[in-house]
Amino acid sequence: MDQVSHRLTDWLPTTKKEMKLRGWDYADVVLFSGDAYIDHPSFGTAVIGRLLESEGLRVAIVPQPNWRDDLRDFRKLGVPRLFFAVTAGVMDSMINHYTANKRLRSNDAYTPDGRSGMRPDRAVTVYTNILKELYPETPIIIGGVEASLRRVSHYDYWDDKLHKPILAGTSADLLIYGMGELPLKQLVHEIGKGRKIGEIYDIPQTAYISSGKSVPQNPFDEEVVLYTHEECEKEKLKQAKNFRVVEEQSNRLSAARILQEADNKTVVVNPPFPPMKEEEIDASFDLPYTRLPHPKYRGKQIPAYEMIKFSVNLHRGCFGGCAFCTISAHQGKFIASRSKKSILREVGKITEMPDFKGYISDLGGPSANMYGMHGKDMSICAKCKKPSCIHPKICFNLNTDHSSLLDIYHSVDNLPGVKKSFIGSGIRYDLLLHNSNDETSNAAARTYLEELFTRHVSGRLKVAPEHTSNTTLNIMRKPSFSLFYQFNRIFDELNKKHNLNQQLIPYFISSHPGCSKEDMAELAAITKSLNFRLEQVQDFTPSPMTLATEMYYTGFHPYTLERVYTAKTKDQKNAQRQFFFWYDRKNKRSIINELKHIKRSDLIHKLYPNG
Repeated sequence: MDQVSHRLTDWLPTTKKEMKLRGWDYADVVLFSGDAYIDHPSFGTAVIGRLLESEGLRVAIVPQPNWRDDLRDFRKLGVPRLFFAVTAGVMDSMINHYTANKRLRSNDAYTPDGRSGMRPDRAVTVYTNILKELYPETPIIIGGVEASLRRVSHYDYWDDKLHKPILAGTSADLLIYGMGELPLKQLVHEIGKGRKIGEIYDIPQTAYISSGKSVPQNPFDEEVVLYTHEECEKEKLKQAKNFRVVEEQSNRLSAARILQEADNKTVVVNPPFPPMKEEEIDASFDLPYTRLPHPKYRGKQIPAYEMIKFSVNLHRGCFGGCAFCTISAHQGKFIASRSKKSILREVGKITEMPDFKGYISDLGGPSANMYGMHGKDMSICAKCKKPSCIHPKICFNLNTDHSSLLDIYHSVDNLPGVKKSFIGSGIRYDLLLHNSNDETSNAAARTYLEELFTRHVSGRLKVAPEHTSNTTLNIMRKPSFSLFYQFNRIFDELNKKHNLNQQLIPYFISSHPGCSKEDMAELAAITKSLNFRLEQVQDFTPSPMTLATEMYYTGFHPYTLERVYTAKTKDQKNAQRQFFFWYDRKNKRSIINELKHIKRSDLIHKLYPNG
């Protein structure tokens, strides 16, 4: 970590001493975060801090405050002139802390040296309630993934019950959900006009709680009312129905305001902003980040930073709509792409880092190959509320041309100091194999595939078929496994053609809603026939605000209202998971017994031909 060319004042202040170095005796905003402070555009705390700074505000950061002692970390910077801001960090604190089996993790990638225990469970709630108790008159704004995905009633896997909207469980004054630059910028402007936070009801992508059942007049075009939290507690089917409304509204270009009652109060969720324009997303990435952890961490390594310090994020958003994924719930399905100029400018900064050896670790995004993609006719998109543009099939209106992405790759690789760029983010092979009516797009996809394999893979290419059962894949909103066969064949052909020895590393999930033991048994036989010994596997973890979580909790598919089976107990999950590791001798007897029990003895010979 190089601090030689930087002064302490190049980072946003984290102590009173650092504030004094800037000549400050107060801050306008004090931002509390569950992550270490890394001044880099991949970390939301830095993005929000730098954005507020660009609006002329004095911003201080308290990373990973100690909530167990006398609360001195919550007092040390005093009362901000405008408001406190609170985030759990890049990850949901519960997923950060616990495995799919609810075991406590031994490390935290967002903490110096990976040390665990530096943030509380449900960090947003804990930080917010401490601050409100200490400073009851100072407004508190919450945001980030943890707050965003809890904006309405949601199932909590770790408590195994339905939780109220986070605003009903904390004393926060305002919630900014999703990517926060646009709503936060408008909020600062409204405060500058003399408006108080408690009286600002008309900013998109914000949520607030209104006492009683009366709510401010709707400044937006539409409004939908959800079943109350109490109704959903009594009847799970109503929770499933609520989810469909929330997901569809979250994926519209022009959405409705959402209301939900809880504890005789009304949570009001304003519709999201339109997708960020190129100049808006460029402005966020072009803020004056040092791209380094704060000097207070000198001599320590922060694993999450080490992973991304030589990578570049090209876009936000994902139109995959996968049932188990929270990306579209947080970033939206519409792609916001950076300009080529902004991307090359960031790569140029990376090449100037003293420990850069010439290799860009990732030119990616939520999905690696969605850069620049959008509807051909946006008036059609304006009428759409589907959560996925590529499931159950690729939309006729989607522009799937990879040409602009190829141009980015070529331009990056031609920059002085860059030896090679890799693609570390996940590839959507269904987009690459799609045969559209536009031959230019088809040709670009073929070129992309060949260049990806020959120039941008560091020996192992990660893809995520997730399962082999088409029934399970349909529930997951993933393409048929037949496409993976096709992709795997092309991969092998290109390996042979170019005399390479690249590996394809597929990701799979067990215990997903809709998945049975028989599905897992067939997965074992199919992946064995393809000569895979699986490494990248996981049990499904229910996280708030995903389709799969709603199926797990309610037992219903929110769109069809049909019942869906899910493995829930430890024994049920282990019975599925063992099939990933059919090759482990310790599992052989159990797997054979299970195959006999489910009347699939035909698979025994496929897995164990020698008995």
